[in-house]
Amino acid sequence: MKKVFFILLASLMPFISLASEKGLDQKIDEAFKPISDFISGIIFFEVFGAPFVLVLLVFSALFFTLYFGFPNFRYFGKAINVVRGKYDHVDHPSSGNQDLAVDGDIKDTIKDESKEGEVTHFQALATAVSGTVGNGNIAGVALAIALGGPGATFWMIVCGLLGMSSKFVECTLGVQYRDIDKDGTVYGGPMYYLSKGLKEKGFATLGKITAVLFAIFCIGGSFGGGNAAQSNQATIVLKDLMGLSSTSAGAVIGVVLALVIGVIIIGGIKRIASVTEKVVPFMAVMYLIACLYIILTNFSFIDDAFSLIFSEAFNPKAIGVGGVIGVLLVGFKRAAFSNEAGAGSASIAHSAVKTKYSASEGLVALLEPFIDTVVICTMTALVIIIFNFGGESGKQQFQYGKVEVQEEFQGVAINGEILKVENDTINFNELLIPKEKKGYLIPISESKDTLYTASNYATINGMHFKKEGNEYIIGGEKHKNFKGKVMIDGKLYEGAGITTQAFAEYIPFSKWFLTIAVVLFAVSTMISWSYYGLQSWKYLFGRGKGADMAYKLLFLLFVVIGASASMSSIWDFSDAMIFAMVFPNMIGLFFLFPVVKKQLSRYLEVIRSSKEPNDK
Repeated sequence: MKKVFFILLASLMPFISLASEKGLDQKIDEAFKPISDFISGIIFFEVFGAPFVLVLLVFSALFFTLYFGFPNFRYFGKAINVVRGKYDHVDHPSSGNQDLAVDGDIKDTIKDESKEGEVTHFQALATAVSGTVGNGNIAGVALAIALGGPGATFWMIVCGLLGMSSKFVECTLGVQYRDIDKDGTVYGGPMYYLSKGLKEKGFATLGKITAVLFAIFCIGGSFGGGNAAQSNQATIVLKDLMGLSSTSAGAVIGVVLALVIGVIIIGGIKRIASVTEKVVPFMAVMYLIACLYIILTNFSFIDDAFSLIFSEAFNPKAIGVGGVIGVLLVGFKRAAFSNEAGAGSASIAHSAVKTKYSASEGLVALLEPFIDTVVICTMTALVIIIFNFGGESGKQQFQYGKVEVQEEFQGVAINGEILKVENDTINFNELLIPKEKKGYLIPISESKDTLYTASNYATINGMHFKKEGNEYIIGGEKHKNFKGKVMIDGKLYEGAGITTQAFAEYIPFSKWFLTIAVVLFAVSTMISWSYYGLQSWKYLFGRGKGADMAYKLLFLLFVVIGASASMSSIWDFSDAMIFAMVFPNMIGLFFLFPVVKKQLSRYLEVIRSSKEPNDK
């Protein structure tokens, strides 16, 4: 395998040369952007000025939190105990009565669960966390702050806490209605609790339709947020680290990433579980240690940072965010993308757990949004906010909200400096420039006796850059879309690039560290989402090897697309596909939450009645 892998890498060298000449990145982006815009426009339709899917997500999470009596707080300690194995004596399939069927159970579901299962509670949590703890934490948080300012952090935390309840419900159902094949392979997730659960309630046709819709959207989510968005951010930091400016560098990096992912996803869920079980805790801890180091060494700024987070949550200063509702939507959108609570995707991984009690895994699952959003996202936000305080100099590194472009100047620029016109004319190399002729510029890097007008130059956040048509030459690269980008020291950054700059300010060689972290997060998320998407693909097209291979090839293609296209088009598509899953999933959750209530009571009663010493 290693030999084949290195041969494939070597074969990329001619492709790299060809790609540099053809500008594949721009061509791929131009082809993909219209698709992204079309899908995003459909999914994020607005009701009273807010995307309906976000309203549905938030109010559903609030309802489940109230209905189950704040499970995100009441059962937090118990969830940790389940993960560390305190209740294995009652929960493990090898213990007790193998047939725990009760009235209302779906035939051959609970009984089969007591016999087989593929992974432990911890492995299922690690696999699911690897699907949520990714570049949504590093890049997504930076994007939220760039768009909505520090106040977006507060709403991300709120969304994370509420999302714990939604995650508990959907992951309990994922285990409750899973299928187990003759060879012991587990198939679960919303496709199964929608079709089985709604049939049980007398809505078989609705269940089948919503299950198919979810499977389609989940496949799209695996191609977008679980894949293209990840390779996109990995490519951004790799290009920055290696100083790559080729117009096809993204495509080349994408091919290399596709080779790596292709080797890994062959192993199936057991291989994925064994990999993520080791990688996810390690990279999460290392990332948190780095964040803590920056936060603690700048402890004097912590109170100011939190003050800014809370004050701007309700009185945002970010340019163009649109007031409280605007910053709230930015925070909720990025948090929901990051932790996926309500989308149903994590229930696919959790359905593979070894357990007799579906509610046990629901409790484990509620830890995910807390780990992902409340802890890791908040840490990232604090680092970026502290960085933007400017340290001892107090100089703000970038402007929250948007990049300001000014194409008409109140004067002339000579050698990069805008000079005010105080007299009627300015004598420049014997050429008299009338005061009325505002906007004349001298390119910084070109001949001093060449004049350019405002159509050739622009001021962006107080610095001067050359224009070509409707594009701006910044840092050797062409830019025309500034959404979600910030300017730091005359260079544009977005997503993970913003976080990288924040780390670089405080930790030597942190570019290497964060690049490795971003790539590891990306890889772990992609391999987890390849499992989610494959399960949905199997549901639609069967469980044959040919169908599996078709999905995997499409999945690898989107690795390359994500690495090549722009962040805005990739993340718009990714957001749309992740949030599309919310619609069919919520139908299932609202029909079946009484089942979750019953299973939770059942599991808690078994724990209370246990006579094992380690449960006293």
